[in-house]
Amino acid sequence: MTSNVSAEYASESYQVKTPVIAELRGVSKSFGDLRAVGNVDLSISSGEFLSFLGPSGCGKTTLLRMLAGFETPTKGSVFIDDQDVSGFEPYRRPVNMVFQNYALFPHLTVGQNIAYGLNQQRPRLARDMISEKIRRTLETVRLPGFENRRIWEMSGGQQQRVALARAIVNEPKLLLLDEPLAALDRKLRKEMQIELQDLQRQLGITFVLVTHDQEEALSLSDRICVIRAGEIVQIGTPQQLYDRPQTRYVADFVGTSNFFEGRVSAVSDTRATIALANGQTYDATSSGAVAPGEQGCMSVRPEQIRMRRTSSSGALEAIVQNRIFLGEHTEYLVRHASLGSIIVMVPRQSDAALQAPSTGETVWIEWDADAGLILKND
Repeated sequence: MTSNVSAEYASESYQVKTPVIAELRGVSKSFGDLRAVGNVDLSISSGEFLSFLGPSGCGKTTLLRMLAGFETPTKGSVFIDDQDVSGFEPYRRPVNMVFQNYALFPHLTVGQNIAYGLNQQRPRLARDMISEKIRRTLETVRLPGFENRRIWEMSGGQQQRVALARAIVNEPKLLLLDEPLAALDRKLRKEMQIELQDLQRQLGITFVLVTHDQEEALSLSDRICVIRAGEIVQIGTPQQLYDRPQTRYVADFVGTSNFFEGRVSAVSDTRATIALANGQTYDATSSGAVAPGEQGCMSVRPEQIRMRRTSSSGALEAIVQNRIFLGEHTEYLVRHASLGSIIVMVPRQSDAALQAPSTGETVWIEWDADAGLILKND
């Protein structure tokens, strides 16, 4: 499996469950001279919720389509249940897919949409068996009694449930989700995220999700594959990727972080020392990829920085540039003379105690030594 989990974090790393339900072995995909995916090795365990996370054009949807059978690898093999399915058409694979636009048939009822795949099975299923499967599946997605409803009569969230029902009624071993919540508003998307989690746990089907939404990946997944330029740059649990990113790219893409440029002066097994532009030297946890004398950076998450009105030993003086109230916390953008702009997340109660500094005011910021993570620039 492609993984860059560092040595100090290996003892806490996610162990792939058995049995393995699907594998990508040395998979590459090119479209002419364009390489979309390059030499990916990945094991997907039965019953897990796995996400492919990355920006547009990184190759995550191509990976999903190769699992589904809509694309054939240029090199390498796709295995499902220990069988090489690389040359199999989609209908010959124990896989179903939910598309971003749902791909429901508007001229068919809800029941007819769900029954579409069942009607293609050979030998044919009895009509009463199909009706019973539709009824049970609609109950599973919380749409009981909707068999005769027209698609255009339903809300976006209801259509999403119908698309899920059509995908799970055949009891696939892999359910592939291509940004299925992208068209929903924020509140409905949150609700559907919870429903997806509940549905996956209830059915025990392996879910593979493609998304560019880091919050969605963090909240839903057992594991996340962070993808860049067609390659998996790091794979791990949401907490691993957030707390111990191996590269600046991962730290920047998974969550929000501040990056302070500097030169690494010393490295031990799990820690490194870096001299920053403000003249101060910091000893912090290391990603394991830095070496003495190299240019690197220190990453500090905004919620790990404390802000105060008065100076204290080691605190950095900064000027408030911007303040955004976000309900449960307030986001400040402050500027330090040599470190530049810094994002600080202040919980609502702490912000009230600070008396909400305004633009142009002077504040002092600080963080614990363990809050920093020294990374190699990539």
